[in-house]
Amino acid sequence: MTSLKASLLSCVALACFAGDASAQTLRWGAARDINSLDPYSYGSTFTISFLNHVYEGLVRYNDKLEIEPALATEWEVLPGNVWRFKLRQGVKFHDGAEFTADDVVASLTRVSHPDSPLRGNLPAYVSSAKVDDYTVDITVNGTYPLLLNDLTNIHMFDAGWLKDHNAEVPTDVAKKVEGYPTFNANGTGPFSVESRVPDSKTVLVVNEGWWDTPQHNLKRIEFTPIASDATRVAALLSGEIDFTEKAPIQDLPRLESTPTVKVLEGSELRTIMFGFTFADKLHNGQSNLFKDKKMREAVAAAIDLDLIQKKVMRGKSRNAGTVVAPAIPGYDAALDTPNAYDPEKAAALIKELGAEGYEFEIVCANDVWLNEEEICNALVSMLTRAGLKPTLSIGPNAVQQIKQTNGEADMFSFGWANEPMLDSYSILLQVFHSKSDNAGVFNWGGWVYPDLDKLVDAASTELDRAKRLAMQTEALKIVKDELIMLPFHQQPMAWATSDKVESVVQLSDNKGRHWMTRMAE
Repeated sequence: MTSLKASLLSCVALACFAGDASAQTLRWGAARDINSLDPYSYGSTFTISFLNHVYEGLVRYNDKLEIEPALATEWEVLPGNVWRFKLRQGVKFHDGAEFTADDVVASLTRVSHPDSPLRGNLPAYVSSAKVDDYTVDITVNGTYPLLLNDLTNIHMFDAGWLKDHNAEVPTDVAKKVEGYPTFNANGTGPFSVESRVPDSKTVLVVNEGWWDTPQHNLKRIEFTPIASDATRVAALLSGEIDFTEKAPIQDLPRLESTPTVKVLEGSELRTIMFGFTFADKLHNGQSNLFKDKKMREAVAAAIDLDLIQKKVMRGKSRNAGTVVAPAIPGYDAALDTPNAYDPEKAAALIKELGAEGYEFEIVCANDVWLNEEEICNALVSMLTRAGLKPTLSIGPNAVQQIKQTNGEADMFSFGWANEPMLDSYSILLQVFHSKSDNAGVFNWGGWVYPDLDKLVDAASTELDRAKRLAMQTEALKIVKDELIMLPFHQQPMAWATSDKVESVVQLSDNKGRHWMTRMAE
């Protein structure tokens, strides 16, 4: 019976890759599934980046991470905090409908809806209005300098399609609110959705009527989530998949020595960190000692980042002292000093607080960040040795994100790459600002720092870039000094392809852009 079960599991893991294995089919073995086909349903960078193959924004990042025109061809800033966009003509949605200003207004209305999980991605948005069929005015709440950055990942829907399918209100993965766009898609992008079976396979086919000139030579993308590192590696080595965006770092030497496999490495923009609840009580009803900065200092002193970097991350990660990577505007090297491992200090602070044996839960996922489960297990071990009594809640992101977003986690893992904005204003506004309107959407701990809020609010209207970044750096200093979150590292980026792939573009935002991928012919 056991061997039969193992065989069935192996079939599920590997045999399901059977499909079109032609030279123009990219078989993508991903470390996890996307959350939904609705790009507004959850603030997942991975989901949004995958859906960039299907949907498009008014502007986009090119292969140098520079902003360039996409569905809009030009723009200008008018008096009254209005941005006017001229739209690209002749663009068709996958169902044949023409792209016009009505679609832009409907899309912006939907993504900025009070129930939209992605409303924080447009923090300065006030309203939009159709000027004519190919001109749209977007009003923001001040002299906001980062609207184009924000718009890179705000996908455009067909207004008629939304109305026909009663989908004008956004869905929400965290709240389990589903709708027609959860399982269906209709974009303008280089690929359309042929089929989707959640947690099994999503198939994209080339959009022959795409407005842009393709750099790729693909006809089809078969996207299969493979959570198991071992299974994913085995599928790559056996030639059953052609690409993975998450090659396990422990297997890189083996992959690099395989003639039919190519490994691409780099350092991500994403910083992995751990946060705390600032609620009065923990989930177990105890008084919350994490509200006391001394308790957060004790936790920081108990963590040996060098050991995690060496043992868990195989020397591939970059220890971080601040919550943004060096390439992110607003970064200051003076802040980038990792918290020092000092077990004696940790023990003394814990004793001073009367926190010996203090029980709390750390919430982590096992399918999001690189080696996250191992990192969290190491963290539990280190904090236990320091005299605390943590327990680990580990599981798939689909389960854990509900606890985290609903404020049910005492301590939690977190990652932020400042995408799509590629500016430190992103994390400061969405994570560290107190909750209000479009701010603090990912403030899962409920912290409030008025001085930080003032700096972030002032930066949002400062057009002088040097002055704006100085304000953001000052706000990042507050984050560091108060230990609102504890930065661990920028995680390594490791992709792997089979020899069937001729070229793939890898950038530091760690997004697959397969409209630039070419298969060997």
